[in-house]
Amino acid sequence: MQTATKASTEQQSGEELADTLTAISVVANRLAKQLRNAPAQETDNKEGGTDHGKDG
Repeated sequence: MQTATKASTEQQSGEELADTLTAISVVANRLAKQLRNAPAQETDNKEGGTDHGKDG
């Protein structure tokens, strides 16, 4: 009986690990997309406008 319980626990742990890795992958993908878009946004912010917080 212990063998079946151990196998069930290991399977559940494996599924939880797979779910966690999938979630990490989704978040990493979103961050990568944001980083790809960041230079375009930064360039847009530099054009025109004022230097906030700078003396001079």
